[in-house]
Amino acid sequence: MKNIVITGVSSGIGKASVQYFLKKGYRVFGSVRKEEDARQLSKEWGERFVPLVFDLQDSEAIESAASKVHDIIGDARLDALVNNAGISVNGPLAYIEPEEFSKQLDVNVLGVLRVTQAFLPLLGFNNDRPKGHIVNISSGSGRVTRPFMGPYSASKFALESLSDGLRRELLDFGIGVTIIEPGPIKSEIWTKAKSGKTEEKYADTPYGKIYEKLPVMVSNMEKIALDAEKVAALIYGVVEGEKGKTRYLIAPKRWLFWLAIHVMPDRMLDKMFQKQFNRLVNG
Repeated sequence: MKNIVITGVSSGIGKASVQYFLKKGYRVFGSVRKEEDARQLSKEWGERFVPLVFDLQDSEAIESAASKVHDIIGDARLDALVNNAGISVNGPLAYIEPEEFSKQLDVNVLGVLRVTQAFLPLLGFNNDRPKGHIVNISSGSGRVTRPFMGPYSASKFALESLSDGLRRELLDFGIGVTIIEPGPIKSEIWTKAKSGKTEEKYADTPYGKIYEKLPVMVSNMEKIALDAEKVAALIYGVVEGEKGKTRYLIAPKRWLFWLAIHVMPDRMLDKMFQKQFNRLVNG
């Protein structure tokens, strides 16, 4: 039986990936932050799903989870680690609290590092185990920074660099590293984004009008969001060795992302975003 560890499986890409890999016959170890979620998902997905309970900021809990996986698989191969879990912090950089920014980086960057270091021995690092593969879930925002998404984009830009470094350092050990960069994906995150709490927080700043209208932009993005299963299928292709590139961008209007990353000058993107937000406020 093949084995895979996927972090952040209670919703979105993580949840879709668990379901996809279970259908393909894998045993899936999936991380959640709450015991209640672990019990519920175990009941829903059956015996080939093994919950791991940890927060990305808790090194001790992560190490304990890695030991649990080792005890279950023994000398068998851990085929893949999918670093999917993370958080999204948005806000104008003139007003974002440094503590919020720090948590964004701690979870999305150092959290991935903590998990990767804990599971590397099971992936065959510096030992005789069969070699596995690491898949890091970045974002289109890790290549292009939208206004007011600076903290999140900074974390994903850092994850891109972290992944490149890992891939090059692990070449001699036979462990592959692939980056997947999703654009908008259907998930519960959109409901949270429209909750109104962020709008209230920045209401008395010069960006108040933008945040007042932000739910309109969020709704428009939600309408074009891709099904999370499409990302799960791509992850499966990478893990199975069917996809050999170092990074994959998967997004609606992928051509526009590609142009923004590879072709458009910075000043052109600046003007494009400026016009977009001016239309939002005045439209």
